[in-house]
Amino acid sequence: MYFKIVGEIRNIETIAAGRGIKNLNRLNKTYGKANWRKLKGLCRVELEDGVILGAEIHWYEGHGVGKKECKIKRYLGKE
Repeated sequence: MYFKIVGEIRNIETIAAGRGIKNLNRLNKTYGKANWRKLKGLCRVELEDGVILGAEIHWYEGHGVGKKECKIKRYLGKE
């Protein structure tokens, strides 16, 4: 499902870092070797049909690579 982040991500927390990431080998092969972290945060997202909802999102971030593979884990309701 396609979505767009509206505004800023808040309450950012690190879920896993380094060897604690299950997909570390795949991330290194796909995007290059980096110091990877898996993060989560809260934000507003705009869905394909134009509805804007609050959501918890998870993503991977590598030093020098940036934010990759952002996905919605749960919806928090209409805002």
